[in-house]
Amino acid sequence: MTSFNGLGMHLGNLSRLSDAKSRSISAENFDGAKGRGGMANEGAGSVAARDLGHGWKVSPSVRIAAGATFTVADIDGPGAIQQIWLTPTGNWRFSILRIYWDGSDQPSVECPVGDFFGVGWGEYAQLTSLPICVNPGSAFNSYWEMPFRAHCRITMTNIAEEEMTLYYQVNYTLTAVPADAAYFHAQFRRTNPLPYKDVYTIVDGIKGRGHYVGAYMAWGTNNNGWWGEGEIKFYMDGDEYPTICGTGTEDYFCGSYNFDPSPRHNEGYVAYTTPYAGFHQVIRPDNDYRSQLRMGMYRWHIMDPIRFDKDLRVTMQALGWGYNRRYLPLQDDIASVAYWYQTLPAAPFPPLPERDQLMII
Repeated sequence: MTSFNGLGMHLGNLSRLSDAKSRSISAENFDGAKGRGGMANEGAGSVAARDLGHGWKVSPSVRIAAGATFTVADIDGPGAIQQIWLTPTGNWRFSILRIYWDGSDQPSVECPVGDFFGVGWGEYAQLTSLPICVNPGSAFNSYWEMPFRAHCRITMTNIAEEEMTLYYQVNYTLTAVPADAAYFHAQFRRTNPLPYKDVYTIVDGIKGRGHYVGAYMAWGTNNNGWWGEGEIKFYMDGDEYPTICGTGTEDYFCGSYNFDPSPRHNEGYVAYTTPYAGFHQVIRPDNDYRSQLRMGMYRWHIMDPIRFDKDLRVTMQALGWGYNRRYLPLQDDIASVAYWYQTLPAAPFPPLPERDQLMII
């Protein structure tokens, strides 16, 4: 993605040598130190490894008690997170991922873990894209490049009433960070139901210089009929009216015509997953107790980042069709994660919703 100094690689520079140092944190090497992996004498696998002894998958995972926070990674920089793999048990809305940069007490990433990885409805859906992959059965992978200069701290908080198990691997590099490298951010929001004629806010209050790189949305409909006539709007650097205005919800996610290829648009939605955009999850009503249509979709601005110098606000209208060809403002269940890079310090995030407001209902 970037230069040859080891901060990030792509096929075009993969053969280039670098002075960067590769490191990895997991339950088999909690601090990522060189030559210190696989040394545990106790852990989640100690019973299974009792006949094999030292070095045989003794500590592959951790357990996080109800209400507890576990420090996944604590790294002194400079360097960059290159890949994160997680497979958490339990309710993915009740496992909160946070990432802090350079000693800040304010997280730059604060999201339920399922939503961060594009599965906000708590059910597996394959997602194959450049920065995020979700693979069977609950393998969450992030390839977002996350540089830091002084320090990185990653935590997982279990707000459920039950213990959870977490398998994890954080692959990173210790390397110089260019002066123009910004810090990765991700923010979760959820509104259920969206008030009548309100516009859904994906993100607001971003202050600083940076670029917006994508969004995931978990959309649950509360009406019959088509729900995706609304436009996305990007307000940047003091805009009263948006500088960038979309033409429809499915258009923004790089689809068209209701995500339905049939001529009359009534044969049903077709899911898809691509490197930069996807409509990858469609959960259809199937009985009296599963009555709502729920969908997941993502759009990554990797080839077309949205640049801003001072501030940014992103909104999405929720519009369907009413009577006599009139738009119908919807009151749907909508959650989202916005992803962007920016300079520090960043404006504080709004408080994360309480557990009852996070719950999938």
